[in-house]
Amino acid sequence: MQVTFDIPDEMAELLVSQGQDPSRAMLEAWAIEGYRSGALTASRTRRLLGFETRYELDGFLKAHNVWEHAYSIEDLEKDSRALDRLEAEGRLEK
Repeated sequence: MQVTFDIPDEMAELLVSQGQDPSRAMLEAWAIEGYRSGALTASRTRRLLGFETRYELDGFLKAHNVWEHAYSIEDLEKDSRALDRLEAEGRLEK
């Protein structure tokens, strides 16, 4: 399926002046946001961008500062509770 939309000429000119194809830049921006939000899986993002391997996708995501499974506050709290439990059980020393 082909999707067409309009962007202001000045934005297209800016992308072109930076050596980017406006269509590809918009596709990549959509793919990045879809991946970050969880709306797109890694596999779907890879296919959307036309990459053959997960390695190519990983390089693309890294180049755009997109990190999979970033360590969140929730992760920290979960780990802290697990350490407290292990210590209480005598399986961990401080």
